[in-house]
Amino acid sequence: MSLAILFGLGICTGLLAGLFGLGGGILIVPVLNLWGFPVVTAAATSLIGVFLTALSGTIRYSSTKQLNWQNALQIALFGVPTVQVGAWLARHLPDSALAISFSLLLLAAIYFMGLRKTLIDTETFASLLDSNSPDILGKNQTRSRWEFAKIGGLGGAIAGLFGIGGGIVMVPLQVLLLGESIASAVPTTLAAVTAIAASGLAQYAWNGNVLWIPGLCIGCGGILGVQLGTRLLPHLSATLINTLFRLILFVLSLYMMRQGLVKGII
Repeated sequence: MSLAILFGLGICTGLLAGLFGLGGGILIVPVLNLWGFPVVTAAATSLIGVFLTALSGTIRYSSTKQLNWQNALQIALFGVPTVQVGAWLARHLPDSALAISFSLLLLAAIYFMGLRKTLIDTETFASLLDSNSPDILGKNQTRSRWEFAKIGGLGGAIAGLFGIGGGIVMVPLQVLLLGESIASAVPTTLAAVTAIAASGLAQYAWNGNVLWIPGLCIGCGGILGVQLGTRLLPHLSATLINTLFRLILFVLSLYMMRQGLVKGII
């Protein structure tokens, strides 16, 4: 794969990370697998791009005072250990099982994107109510350590197992469990993903699974892409982007399922 294509892939995934709070691995892993890399190698290499993209987005959001550091640190506290568990499991599973699992994850991503739209619509409706109305989004609920554990623990495990950022679950869960707005949850997720991805990358690198040059090319493209995404987020309607992105995820899901089934038969 040429370095220019890898850089372009990084721009696309970075753009999506800035718009949706996704770490980019959702696209990086299937594309690297398409070019012949085993899923575990693709996941390990993907975390370079995920880390650099999330770091760039975190810096951007921090500079604009949109980042809740307290929430991000509490999520990362639980995500850093579980990403190690996910990375360990990925190295011990057959490539066919990883491919099929990733296919199912892509289908789950389609569902979570639909859930996010529902949450946004609910948030918009709630904003029209006065301050004495019922707390539809649960913004006044007590934020227990257990809620942060569920968000960070699940996001970290998925990040380690599949080489993604974990934003696919962490953004909706912050809205559902913590009562955060989408605009608040995305920066928090990117900050937590920075630490989580670094932790997972360290284990993969220790075991020699990382392809550094392709990963750095993707990561450099992601730095540019996420800056574009964070600037576009306040100005774009996500309806068309969501539809196209879900279509891409569905196609990639079919591809990964086919890869897993073929490898399992062989």
